[in-house]
Amino acid sequence: MARLILFNKPFGVLSQFTDRGSAESARATLSDFIDVPKVYPAGRLDRDSEGLLFLTDDGALQARIASPRFKMEKTYLVQVEGLPDEAALAALRNGVTLKDGPTRPARVARIEVPDIWARTPPVRYRKSVPDCWLSITISEGRNRQVRRMTAHIGHPTLRLVRWRIGDWSLDGIAPATWRDA
Repeated sequence: MARLILFNKPFGVLSQFTDRGSAESARATLSDFIDVPKVYPAGRLDRDSEGLLFLTDDGALQARIASPRFKMEKTYLVQVEGLPDEAALAALRNGVTLKDGPTRPARVARIEVPDIWARTPPVRYRKSVPDCWLSITISEGRNRQVRRMTAHIGHPTLRLVRWRIGDWSLDGIAPATWRDA
């Protein structure tokens, strides 16, 4: 039977088990948090993103989770710079054209500040520039896609937390901890 691990990846951690950098500049990796043999990440989260990351020992399951071909929905809680107006949100809902082509339409909603853990280090606060939170659900997974989409509408991402993949969510999983699905 396939093993599926749900991990709440902290900010600053690479979505891999080793760092190819020198010993002096080694960065935090999955091996600092997960000591389970023969599991591998299904998909990736950038070093500066947080949240739900799957690990599995089943190659077919890994492909179904990670491949955009299967259109598994992923929901992100996204803190953006500025206050996007309805036209900006509509652009995301209709799909925007990035350098690598048009995105599929996203489900987007402005949300209240989510009740989640504080980030270390904290997001830079600027008195003169407001920010807000969005819930963005996509069904593809290009490199840094959500960040590029929010930048495209003029509201760069300040913090990105992947909250849900398919039917699985981070509910009850503290940062830097994991559990079996």
